[in-house]
Amino acid sequence: MAKGKQTTVFFCQECGYESGKWLGQCPGCKQWNTFVEESVRPASVPGMGSGRASFSRAVKPVMLREIESGGEERFQTHMEELDRVLGGGIVKGSLVLVGGDPGIGKSTLLLQVCRYLAADERKVLYISGEESLQQIKLRAERLGEFSDCLSLLCETNLDTVEEAVKKADSSVVVIDSIQTMYCEQVSSAPGSVSQVRETCGRLLQLAKGLDISIFLVGHVTKEGTVAGPRVLEHMVDTVLYFEGDRYASYRILRSVKNRFGSTNEIGVFEMRQDGLAEVKNPSEFMLSGRPEGANGSVVVCSSQGTRPIMLEVQALVCRTNFGFPKRQATGTDFNRINLLMAVLEKRLQMQIGDCDAYVNVAGGIKVQEPAIDLGIVMAIASSFKNRAIPEDVVVFGEVGLSGEVRAVSMAQSRVQEAKKLGFATVILPESNRQACLEISGIKLVGVRNVQEAIEFI
Repeated sequence: MAKGKQTTVFFCQECGYESGKWLGQCPGCKQWNTFVEESVRPASVPGMGSGRASFSRAVKPVMLREIESGGEERFQTHMEELDRVLGGGIVKGSLVLVGGDPGIGKSTLLLQVCRYLAADERKVLYISGEESLQQIKLRAERLGEFSDCLSLLCETNLDTVEEAVKKADSSVVVIDSIQTMYCEQVSSAPGSVSQVRETCGRLLQLAKGLDISIFLVGHVTKEGTVAGPRVLEHMVDTVLYFEGDRYASYRILRSVKNRFGSTNEIGVFEMRQDGLAEVKNPSEFMLSGRPEGANGSVVVCSSQGTRPIMLEVQALVCRTNFGFPKRQATGTDFNRINLLMAVLEKRLQMQIGDCDAYVNVAGGIKVQEPAIDLGIVMAIASSFKNRAIPEDVVVFGEVGLSGEVRAVSMAQSRVQEAKKLGFATVILPESNRQACLEISGIKLVGVRNVQEAIEFI
């Protein structure tokens, strides 16, 4: 290709799939009518008239034993829930992507982080491409007093942003949001696949070259994934999703990728008038308002990263008035519900094939862990037989197609959490019970299959 010659390619707006021609359905994400045409240029050498900063170093291979394994340099945000999700704090030189629905509280969370870091006498630069300085000021007044270590900038030109970051000499930079940034060397509109990819690449060079931590705010699609190409998630070090119903008071910050810590870690916050407040005991928060003596309700223990959380699983089973029974699942996998109901009908001869079934994980949290299988089974059986499960019982275990109850991970921490909250009995897999015998003050009931668990109740 000749120097400076432009060509056009087609990108999928959902996943970033690239094609030389327009396609009706994307081969990558299977979405329809998502391809857009964009002009691209051949990549130029950094520092050779492209306007891009170069942070190249001398390349010399080294032996593994010659590398000193000193841990990553971190600093705290003074928000324990956020520090847990990040793996212990912010790593210097890291690039963090924060995604979430509009209005969920992404900007509020990051502005609070900026407030705590500035109070710790760390220079912070907050760059907004969506709000004016006056709008940011109004939000900041609700959060409290801010130190002079925080600087604000409203800009969308990437070249200007790069110069501001270099001159500010900040340790943390917040970009809100990456979809509003644009590079003059790319002819497509801001928010397009080419612009987002180019912007993320240059900000990655800034983070690694200047050894600063950069937070990127990303919009999400209707499926809940970060808008733009999937390569955006591959380029950053950490991906955080801010979840929850915008009309509810709680918010859940979930880590789906973390190069410096564990994934699937969550932090729980409560939205208040003066910003986001940390929920120190999410188990108690999720169980608040639990009905007493109601059938179809059971407490399960789910492991979210390194933290066990108590959740209430509710089930409602009733005879259908139509020829085709209706099934609905909220907070868990719909297909998993159908599978577990088939196990009940086949292994325990429960005639629930002609019943409507509704399963809900109370509190709005989404759980995909198989450890709540036994709780779902017992909640369905409790509703079907109109018999309530004792309120001081906690259940966890994975259920197989033969009706067996399989072992799960972190059984000891789950039992410890149940004991701390005052539960008297834990129904768990028999293979996990031996490892938890040293825990006193709580009754352990080991079960090998679903029938043993239901007969105990």
